Amino acid sequence: MALAILHTRALAGMAAPAVTVEVHLANGLPAFNLVGLAEAEVKEARDRVRAAILQSGFEFPARRITVNLAPADLPKASGRFDLPIALGVLVASGQIPGQALEQHEFAGELALTGALRPVRGALAMLIAARADRRVFVLPTESAAEATLLDGAEVLAADSLLAVSAHLAGRTPLQAPSRPATPAAPDYPDLADVKGQLLARRALEIAAAGGHSLLMLGPPGTGKSMLAQRLPGLLPPMTDQEALESAAVHSLAGSFAPSGWRRRPQRSPHHSASAVALVGGGGNPRPGEISLAHHGVLFLDELPEFSRQALEVLREPLESGRITISRAARQADFPARFQLVAAMNPCPCGYLGHPAGRCRCTPEQVSRYRARISGPLLDRIDLHVEVPALSDADLVDAPPGEASAPVRAR
Repeated sequence: MALAILHTRALAGMAAPAVTVEVHLANGLPAFNLVGLAEAEVKEARDRVRAAILQSGFEFPARRITVNLAPADLPKASGRFDLPIALGVLVASGQIPGQALEQHEFAGELALTGALRPVRGALAMLIAARADRRVFVLPTESAAEATLLDGAEVLAADSLLAVSAHLAGRTPLQAPSRPATPAAPDYPDLADVKGQLLARRALEIAAAGGHSLLMLGPPGTGKSMLAQRLPGLLPPMTDQEALESAAVHSLAGSFAPSGWRRRPQRSPHHSASAVALVGGGGNPRPGEISLAHHGVLFLDELPEFSRQALEVLREPLESGRITISRAARQADFPARFQLVAAMNPCPCGYLGHPAGRCRCTPEQVSRYRARISGPLLDRIDLHVEVPALSDADLVDAPPGEASAPVRAR
C-alpha cells in the first residue's frame, strides 16, 4: 500500500478542527515533501520522523514521500503531527498494517529516540473528537490529563514502537489511569487577615455577586492578602466550569492534575503587555484573562500597567469572552473572570497615612489617578478604601473570621 490516511487534530483557539494526514510513497529520487500550510515546527517533523523510525528498528523508505495535511487552508502548528506522519510512512511502506487507522486519531511529538513527548491542548482535542467516536492515541502524560473528560476513549503510548505494536495487534495499548486529584482545593484562609472590616465585607459582597473590586490604600495594609483569599470564598467549581478552566490551561501547556477543580488566580506583573493579558501571537494562545476563566485576575499596582493593556480589559469584563482577530485566522477564548485590583492613593503611596509622610502635590495625585480611564473604573463595581492600621490596632484586633463560614453565608 503506497498511500496511508490517518486522522488527527489541529488547534484554533478553543476549537480543535479535524485534520487528515495523507502519506504517499512514489518512485523517484528520495525526498520528503510536507504540504498543507504547515508552519516551521511542523516542517521540522521530517527530521524527527526519520530519526524516530530508524531508532525504533524500522526502515526509512528511500522513496519520494509526500505528506499532505488537509484541509490545506487550515494553519498547522506544533509537533503534534509527528506521530501520525511517522505512522503514515510505516503503513504506506507496508511495515505495519493499516486496517485499524480509521478507528483511531493520533497526536504526539516524537523524540529522536522514538519516545513520545506530551502535547498541549489534549482536553480541547478530546472534546472535539467525541462526536467522531474514534479512539484517541496520545502520549502518556497528555492521555492522563484527557481522562478528566468523562466518556472519552483514550489510549496512552510511550513510544512510536508501542503504537506500531498496537496497530499490528501484538501488544494493545492500555487506557490511562485517572490522575490523583485533591479532594478539596486548599486556598489561603481569610482568618489570616486582622482588622480591615470594611474591606472584608466588600470581599464577601464581591464573592456573593461576582463583582469586580478595586482596593485603594497605602502599602502594607493587606490589599494583596485580601485578594489572594477571594478564590476561597467562591462556591466550588461545577464539572463544566472545571472542564472549561482545565481546557484553557491545557491549551497553554500549564495544566496540572493538582489544579483540578481549583479556581485559578492569576497575578500578572504590571509590566505585562496587552497581548500577555488578552492572548495572541502568530498562533493565538490564551492570555491571563482566559487563564483566569472562572477564577480571579488580580492586578496589583493598577496605575503602573500601561494604558493600552488596561483598556483591552473593557470588553471582556462585559462579554466574558475575547476574540483575537488576525489577517489569516481568528481565535475565540473564554474570559469570565473576577477582576480584583489594588492601587496606592498617590505616587508615593502614603496619602492619608497616619504618619503623614506624603509630599505629593494635588496635581501629581490627579495625574496618577488619571492613568485609569473612566470607562474602566465604571466596569469595576466596588471601590473600597483599605486604610493603614496602627500597630496597636493590629495587636488588639480579634482573630478574623475564617473563609468557611463566610463562604457558607
